[in-house]
Amino acid sequence: MDKTHLIEATTGRAADDGDRLTTESVGHTLDALFGTVEHPGSIAEALGRGETVHLGSFGSFHLEGGTAAFRPGKALTEFLQHATR
Repeated sequence: MDKTHLIEATTGRAADDGDRLTTESVGHTLDALFGTVEHPGSIAEALGRGETVHLGSFGSFHLEGGTAAFRPGKALTEFLQHATR
């Protein structure tokens, strides 16, 4: 799944929940969170300050040897284990 498909899927999922988000607003939100080539996002900025970004049971982003790393959380791990069976 590329960024365009992620934006479309997220917009559709939000619409299913009764929210009215546009693909543009979802795209801006993803850019603000993850960043672009030109501008780091909130996650990159926090990692740059030496912080760990916890996203609940989804997982966390942290630095390992100067490189960004992701550690999946319990909910994501359990979902993937069930999805691959």
